[in-house]
Amino acid sequence: MARTLRVTERSVERWRRAWREGGTMALASKGPPSRPKLSPAQFARLEAELGRGFADERWTLMRIKTLIGRMFHIGYTVPGVWLLLRRNGWSCQRPARRRIERNEAAIEVWKKEVWP
Repeated sequence: MARTLRVTERSVERWRRAWREGGTMALASKGPPSRPKLSPAQFARLEAELGRGFADERWTLMRIKTLIGRMFHIGYTVPGVWLLLRRNGWSCQRPARRRIERNEAAIEVWKKEVWP
């Protein structure tokens, strides 16, 4: 059974004991093992702070991690910050890098010639 489910024999024994003692309800998921570190009110404060911007307008995950630590005295890992943001509807935004010497008029002419 353990090999079929790709778990340890100890897990199967634990599940069998729980089933014997509490029935099928004892096998139901009890949810994630830990609750979110930031409450909805704290996340709203974090969003407000992120909305104010940063010196060069780029919020990196490391900067957000540091901000969370300073504001709430809660430690997150960089991947944990990414999961927190994704869970709350944020997405990865990458700035478009353009040269200072960019000539928009020449680009428009080139686009028209190459892509009719």
